[in-house]
Amino acid sequence: MLELNLQIIGGVLVGLALLHGIFPKYFRWKEELARLSLINRQMMQVHSFFLALALFLAGLLCLRSAHLLVSTPLGRELCLGLGVFWTARLLVQFFGYSRENWRGKGFETAVHLLFIVLWSYFSTVFLLAAWR
Repeated sequence: MLELNLQIIGGVLVGLALLHGIFPKYFRWKEELARLSLINRQMMQVHSFFLALALFLAGLLCLRSAHLLVSTPLGRELCLGLGVFWTARLLVQFFGYSRENWRGKGFETAVHLLFIVLWSYFSTVFLLAAWR
């Protein structure tokens, strides 16, 4: 059952990685980032690219190697690290973003709640796989 959940997470991670491709247009980065210094603008762009790449690669790992993640010591160590990562990301969802970003806004509130559910699910599955 954990393997299936890891594969589901893998598919979601690949989807999230691909979703990063629309961020520049959706968030109007051309206009928004133009106000930043060159180094800050490039850091945003480079970090966003590498975050998307890391999500994509983690997704492929879960899709292709779910069995190894739950059945080997190294796999369980990776799951522990990913569980800690997604737990930290869950905490940031609560404490790192201002309520002004979503409160009173239907779509933004739905996305905020969706991410709480996703990060909770990711954290739980990875930590369960680590301690299997």
